[in-house]
Amino acid sequence: MPTVFFNGLGALSRIFLGVAAAIALSSAQAQTKVLFQTNAGEFTVELDAEKAPKTVDNFLHYVRDKHYDGTIFHRVIDGFMVQAGGFNAAMIQKPTRPPIVLEANNGLRNERGTIAMARTNIPNSATSQFFINVVDNDNLNAPKPDGFGYAVFGKVVSGMDVIDKIRLVPVGNRSGMQNVPLQNVTITSASIVK
Repeated sequence: MPTVFFNGLGALSRIFLGVAAAIALSSAQAQTKVLFQTNAGEFTVELDAEKAPKTVDNFLHYVRDKHYDGTIFHRVIDGFMVQAGGFNAAMIQKPTRPPIVLEANNGLRNERGTIAMARTNIPNSATSQFFINVVDNDNLNAPKPDGFGYAVFGKVVSGMDVIDKIRLVPVGNRSGMQNVPLQNVTITSASIVK
């Protein structure tokens, strides 16, 4: 009988350790940070995997694959947001992974300094492009502006001064697009940091 009782404690201990490890892993993922180095300076975003798990997983795939390295901020609108993650310096769109499910109803709001996924007018169309809000953009929170909203999945935790520098660069028309910086603002690298 004592042997059975002791083995039972061993099984409970293994279950407890497994749950503790899962909680620790979830907590670590919920606080993953990505450092962006650009020719305008560097900034760091902290990702919220708890509230936007699919979006964060997708974003981290692109970071690990070095997709963002060499992309530019191709859409900059002072008083709104700065957008990147899709085009290289020649304004050629990079290939992407399949689109992801929109997680705009996660409780995170498009406030100054938050990072969100860019998408087309189709809700579940986000791939690699993201934007950083330079003001509070309540009009992007679900269900606005089109019944679906835009999915926030993290926030800038350092280097917001760099984002402010980017939002003020001169812009114009290029390759059939508006609000493109006249001088490239390039992401030289994006990497996961602890």
